[in-house]
This record gives sequence, C-alpha cells and structure tokens, in this order.
Amino acid sequence: MAAGSAVLALAAVLALAAWLWRWRRVEAGGAGRVCVAVLGDLGRSPRMQYHALSLARHGRDVALLGYLQSRPHGDVLRSGRIRLVPVTDLWGLRVGPKLFQYVVKVVVQAVQLLYVMLKIDQPSYILLQNPPGLPAIAVAWLACRFWRSKLIIDWHNYGYTVMSLSHGRNHPLVQIAKWYEKLFGRLSDYNLCVTNAMKEDLWVNCNIKAVTLYDKPASYFKETPLELQHRLYMKLAEDYEPFKPRTESVSWSGEKSAFTEVDGSNGHVKKSRARPALLISSTSWTGKGPLKDYYNGLINKLHFKHIQICTPWLEAEDYPLLLGSADLGVCLHKSSSGLDLPMKVVDMFGCCLPVCAIHFQCLHELVKHNENGLIFRDSDELAAQLKMLFLEFPTLEGKLHSFRKNLRACKQLRWDESWDQTVLPLLGQNE
Repeated sequence: MAAGSAVLALAAVLALAAWLWRWRRVEAGGAGRVCVAVLGDLGRSPRMQYHALSLARHGRDVALLGYLQSRPHGDVLRSGRIRLVPVTDLWGLRVGPKLFQYVVKVVVQAVQLLYVMLKIDQPSYILLQNPPGLPAIAVAWLACRFWRSKLIIDWHNYGYTVMSLSHGRNHPLVQIAKWYEKLFGRLSDYNLCVTNAMKEDLWVNCNIKAVTLYDKPASYFKETPLELQHRLYMKLAEDYEPFKPRTESVSWSGEKSAFTEVDGSNGHVKKSRARPALLISSTSWTGKGPLKDYYNGLINKLHFKHIQICTPWLEAEDYPLLLGSADLGVCLHKSSSGLDLPMKVVDMFGCCLPVCAIHFQCLHELVKHNENGLIFRDSDELAAQLKMLFLEFPTLEGKLHSFRKNLRACKQLRWDESWDQTVLPLLGQNE
C-alpha cells in the first residue's frame, strides 16, 4: 500500500540520517536560541510569528523556518533577533498515481526539512506548528536528538482530521496519518494547544500532556481611529469600487470615501451620513485563496441592489486597520476536529468587533452568544441575525452597539501577557 510505504520510506530516511550523524557529538545547549518552524507559509502563520516576536522580546535569537510565499508582518521583518530561514515549497511529482506522488513528496520534504534544520545554529528548542505534521514532527524530533534540544509542539488542530475532509475518516492514508501523529506527538518534550477541549482530547486519546495557550490578539489589533480609517478607505478606493463614494452628484475626489469624508469647514474626518455597513467575512477563499477565482465567478452572477462584495488582498499592516474599522464580522470557520478555534474571531474581538459565527463543538470557549456576538447554524439563521443587527444602522443603539460595549469592557488578555504567563515558564525550566 502506497500510504504505508510513505511512512516506511520516511522511517528509512530518518534512520539513515541518524546513522550518518551519529559520529557527531553535540553538547546540549544552544545559548537560548530557538527554531520556530512551520511546514507552511510564514506570512499566513500569525501564531508562529507571534511566538517568534515573543521570544525575541525576551532576548532569544530566533530562526523562523517555513515557506516564504506571503510577506510576514513588518514587526518580524524589522526584528534584529529574528532570522527568516526559507524552505522551498515542493509542488510534488506529477507522474504516477496520486498516492505514489504523495509518498515521493513526503520523503523529499523529510530530507529537505532535516537538511535545513541541521544547517541552522544549534537551538535550545524547536517549536513546531502542527498541522502540518507529516513529515515535520518526525523530522523535528530527529533534529532535536541531533542537537540535544527540546521539542515543543504547538497543536493547532489534528492533521489527520484535515486530511479526512478530502479522503474520509476511514481512508487508509488518514488512519496511518492518525497513528503517525499520535506516535510522534508523544515524543515531544512539551506541548501547547489552542483550546481546553483539545487539551483534554490530547490527554485522553493520545496520552499527551499539553498546556492551553489560547490565541490572543496582538497589540496592533484595536479599534482604528477615524483619521486612519479614512486613510485606509482612500487607499483601498484606488483599486476597489465598493470603497468609492456612492453619491453620484459629487465628483470623485480625494476627500470622500464610501464611509468617511473630510469636513470642509474644519478639515476633520467624519463618517458619512448615509454610509453603508462594513461587514468582514472570514473565509479561506478570499484574498489569495486557491478558490478565489471560482467564488468571484459566482459573486459576479449575483445582482444585489443594496450589497457590494469585495475580495481584497491586504498587506499585513492594513488587515488590523480594516478589522478595527468594520461594523460586524462573520466567521464561517468550521473545525475539522471540532477542537480548534478561529483565529480570525480572536483578531476581531481584539478590535472590539462583534461577530456572527457558525456553530461547532467548542466555539463557546470564544464566542458567547448574545454577549459578544451571535452563533448561527445555517444561512437562514444568519440572514435573520444580519437583518436584526442592521435594522436601525447606523444608529448607536441595539444589540450591535451592546456587543461592542461588552467587548470594550471585558479587557481581554493580549498575546504578550498570555504568552508570558503560559510559555515563558516552560522555557525557563531547563535554563
């Protein structure tokens, strides 16, 4: 079976690598250096960027390892203690059956990732995101054995449940991935996870003891001042029609957007009287998502009278500004395992932005129905919620305003405080 061959081939690669390097004697240490690794796009891995920034803030030198497809946040690029270590994204062999192609890709990725991890300066810790974990967990474990470092796995979800969305839970490849994830996951020294539900599941079903580190918004996720809102809208209006002013009698100028305008009498920015509501939808196909063209084709066939849909790609620094300018967020994230939480909602709450979110198993750990947002189960329920929330828009009354007031009053922990309380003690245990 090709799926089993992938694991056997991976084991052979790891055994060979261990034999080739066994003569090297490396002293434990690493001088406080940390390798933060994800076998994915660093620009789309905000939690791992946050880890890197927190480590740098505490004087650690960080090798941030992953694909460089999207630009990481400017704070990462400007940090003198964070070094980006690129990994080449492999598109795979296009010859033979798909399972054979997958086996080849896993083996080549294992060799490539091990080579990169053994080229960096010796780290004290390797902090690895999972998923994707095949072959990353096994390779990171071997690199830790070579460097005499500690392996920390940050469990965002289970890779085998993501795989099951395409193949079904009973597919042999999914079952092998599940076995692999449990086996190598238990070889880690420390484990972080994103929810208490996942923490319990890791212990009960995998015998893995983890510490819950909830996703928290970074300090730059906050309500956007009106002047910055106007500046952002004007920037977006250069490329996107929905941000341009709707009043036909007023000629297009640099003083007015669809949502804001400059008061001619005093030069101050104010919100337009008849402005539309700005709703941000969290999806996986917008921006540069692989299905963007497909869904844009469907959107173009719709003929709304009072609704405009825009799918922009934002710079990392503009994204929190847009969230902090919006009136409502909608989250369509459904967890493959039912054990992780949508980070987009965390960002929205950091900007005091109320949310309508689709229901799944542990969503209650984040979204409190009728307190900081609403939970829906189907499109009809969402439609009813949107109609109710925007009935008197833009008056500062009703549930939408109440939810925002609750978010302002809750004073939730930010990432830096949460990380210092949860992760920093783990790093201090052996140094």
